[in-house]
Amino acid sequence: MKTNNQIYYVGAISSLLALIVLCLAWEWLLAPLRPSGSWMMLKVLPLLPPLRSIIKRDVYTLQWTSMLILLYFTEGIVRGSSDQNHVSVMLAWGEAALACVYFFCAILYVKPYKQAAKAAKAAKIAQTKP
Repeated sequence: MKTNNQIYYVGAISSLLALIVLCLAWEWLLAPLRPSGSWMMLKVLPLLPPLRSIIKRDVYTLQWTSMLILLYFTEGIVRGSSDQNHVSVMLAWGEAALACVYFFCAILYVKPYKQAAKAAKAAKIAQTKP
């Protein structure tokens, strides 16, 4: 049986990879802004550099990418509520949902590490008091 932290890690990785695939497929094949594909597919580029560190379970990278992913959530909400193409609307809501999954999985994965760091800091401060 997997621990909660492993589940959050798998959820974060899975949702990030799914988001990359969704964004590429959306802007290249499924519902691009231009018929032959759109430069909007370049929006996945910010997600690629942190991917290796996330796979290695780097807590710092998971922290800052949880803020980066909010840009994708925002785009999903905006395009989901404003696009006219039904396929694009569904893909936008999918993007927003995957961004939410990543955000919450990343935050919940990092939580025990943050608590341990906070406890270690409090213990260090308690040791230095006379």
